[in-house]
Amino acid sequence: MPDVQAPFLLDAMLGKLATYLRMCGYDAAYALDEGRMTEADDALLAAAREEGRTLLTRDRELAARAGDRGTLLTSRTVEDQLRALSEAGLALELDDRPARCGSCNGSVEQVSAGERVAHAPDEGRVWRCERCGQQFWKGSHWERVGGTLADIRGDSGSESSISE
Repeated sequence: MPDVQAPFLLDAMLGKLATYLRMCGYDAAYALDEGRMTEADDALLAAAREEGRTLLTRDRELAARAGDRGTLLTSRTVEDQLRALSEAGLALELDDRPARCGSCNGSVEQVSAGERVAHAPDEGRVWRCERCGQQFWKGSHWERVGGTLADIRGDSGSESSISE
């Protein structure tokens, strides 16, 4: 089993996985994030090296070129990708207080009642991304992600789809 360690850089095929990892508090840069916007293998390899990131990819050749900095995820579904990372020892749980924006990977801060967007729920905490300004709270999306992660943590009979 490979040693999978954050921070991460995910290739263009793993956008949904990037959101899940961010919601679990991981620094998970994505190839198509604003400001990065690259699918070029050489650029991804250089960024992973320069930023000290583990490259997560579905591209066998790219993973091979990344060497120790690369991890190949062979599954197409985010659930199986998460399961493979969990089997490789990555903790996949939602923190009580979110640390990362699911959209842009920026750090988040709690906002006061007067700073909330109009459509935010009256009860519960609301957070804002310090980078993109998006506000979010623990609603139905949070619950669905939490349920998916709980299912994955409880499933031990699946074959791993991760390789070096």
